[in-house]
Formats: sequence, structure tokens, C-alpha cells
Amino acid sequence: MSWKNQSGGPWGGGPRGPWGSGPQQGPGRGGNQPPDLEDLIRRGQDRLKSVLPGSGNFGSRGGLILLFAVIVIWLLSGFYRVNTDEQGIVLRFGKFVQTTQPGLNYHLPYPIETALTPRVTFENKIDIGFRQQDDFRRGTVTRDVPEESLILTGDENIVDVDFSVFWIINDAGRYLFNLQNPEGTIKAVAESAMREVIGRAQIQPILTGARAATEQEVLKLMQKILDSYQSGITVTRVQMQKVDPPSQVIDAFRDVQAARADAERLQNEAQTYANRVVPEARGEAARILQAAEAYKERTVVEAKGQAARFLSILTEYKLAPDVTRRRMYLETMERVLGSIDKVILDPSNKGSNVVPYLPLDQLLRQQPQGGSLRR
Repeated sequence: MSWKNQSGGPWGGGPRGPWGSGPQQGPGRGGNQPPDLEDLIRRGQDRLKSVLPGSGNFGSRGGLILLFAVIVIWLLSGFYRVNTDEQGIVLRFGKFVQTTQPGLNYHLPYPIETALTPRVTFENKIDIGFRQQDDFRRGTVTRDVPEESLILTGDENIVDVDFSVFWIINDAGRYLFNLQNPEGTIKAVAESAMREVIGRAQIQPILTGARAATEQEVLKLMQKILDSYQSGITVTRVQMQKVDPPSQVIDAFRDVQAARADAERLQNEAQTYANRVVPEARGEAARILQAAEAYKERTVVEAKGQAARFLSILTEYKLAPDVTRRRMYLETMERVLGSIDKVILDPSNKGSNVVPYLPLDQLLRQQPQGGSLRR
């Protein structure tokens, strides 16, 4: 092998000598240097242009198309749907702008405007004076809250009232932005209204027959207060769950109630008896009066008839005294003897064939038809 085919000549004429003592390679002449970044980017762009169809202006046009597509999608994101049980609330940079009705609606896309869709037909419920908790062993457990349920009445008694308030949203905008804590506000208003209504009433009607009137009065007062707050809430009903005296005196109060119930029952029975007896007495009095009036009329008429008869007899007596006296005698005997049982004997025989003490009247009654007396 010749020296010129080696990496260097015997005297170091090449890059290196045969013993590696030649000069070192300079920069840019090869070796283990890192690649140039700009060169790599340029070569990548060239390769991308070779792959994509069209001329060299495609990159700028593609960017415009992509930007247009993004803008269209952003504008379409402003469509939203409001269900039939909801109400749409549009916010512009967090400020309430308008209320929308159920259906398909549009607002300016985020972040300019946003939409909220709270349910407005769902009937919400708040319990005051008690809490209900679900227990997997005992089911629903009710816990009393005395600081909410004990209320002072108008006659300085204390009553334990548990009630529930049912409400719906009628204006979602006012409900969301006029009340910081809607449920807490409704609870405070309901408790205040109940205390005001019961504070003006007596304890006895509240415990017995005035529950419906109390519920309606509390509902009207609550609605008036909530409307003054512009709360956007409608109170649908107030339902009193329990109305009792405090637990410390409930036994004695129940005894008093039982005594009052007995007194009321006895009064009702007495009133019923009076309602039955008084009309009967009035009817009997009216009957006696009518009978007396009839007797009066009959007696007067009979007296007038007797007087007229006497006058007519007197007239006849003056004309024929003997005949009139005999006729009067016979009429009188007819009236006296006509209604009694009697036996007439022929005075010519002097009663020789008749035993004086024989009970002829009884024998005549016992004698069968067609028979005759035995001598």
C-alpha cells in the first residue's frame, strides 16, 4: 500500500500523519456538531409544500378558511333551548339583560353573553319548626325545632306550630338577582308572618277551627312581603302540619280541652232538647187555644139554640099548655130512660107471676136468641 492512499503521508503532508499527529479539523468541516435549527425548519416547510396541493399561497388561504370556520362555530354556540318548565335568563358580561320564554333562543356567544335556564314550574317546599330526615332503619324521622315552632299568642299563651310553605318562581330574573339567599329569605318571611298572625289571635281558635283562616292570612302576608322585595316568587299554599301546646303542659291542656268538649256536648244536647220541646209546647198551646175557641163557639151556638128552642116552646105553651106539658114530659122521660136497661110490668096483673128480686136484666142478656124464660 502506498503512502498517498493512507490518511496522511509519512511526513504529515495529509490531514494527519500516519501516527495521528496531523492538524485537527476546523469547524464546519464535519465531526459531531449539533444540526442547524433554521435549516431543519426550512426543510420541513419545503416538504409540507411538496405534500399539499396547489401553489405556494395555500398556507395563507387555509388559515383564513380555518379562521372563518372558527368564527361560524363561535356564532352558532349562541343558540340555546328553554324547556317548557324553564325560563331563560340572558347575562351580558354578568349583568342581567332579558328574560326569554320556552323554545329555541339566541344570545351573543360566550364570553359576551351567557344564558341560565332555572325551572319555574316546580313547586318547592320549606319546612319550618321541624325537619324530616331519611333513616334506612326507621324510614322518615321527624325532628322538632323548638326555636322555630314556639310562638306567643295574643292571649299570652305559647303554641307549638309546625308548618310547610310551598312556592314557585314566577320571575327568574328577579329570583336570581334580587335575592342573595332565596330559601333563607322565604324561611325568614314565613316565620315572621306566622308569628305576626298568631300573635294577634287567641289560642283556642288556633287549636280548633281557625287553621284554614290562619293559613290564608299567613299566605297573603308572605306574598305581600315578597312582592315588596321584588323576589319573583309566588307562594302557592301554606300548610300547618301540627298545632299543639308546648310538650310540658300538653297533658293538662288536653284535660282542659276534654272538659270543654264535654261542656260543649252537653250544651248541644240541651239545645237539641230545647229545640224539640219548645215547638211541641207551642204546638200544644196552640191546640188548646184552638180547642177553647171551638168550645166557646160551640157553647155559644148551643146556648143560642136552646134560647131559641125555649122561646119557640114558650110560644107553643101559650097556645096549648096541656099538650105542651105532656110532650115535654114524654121527651124528658125518653132522654132519661132511653139509654138504660129496664123491665116494664103490666100493672093490671100486679106482678103475681114475677119474683121481685129476680135479676131479669142479666137473664135477658144471657138468654140465647129464640129462647124463653122458664117459670
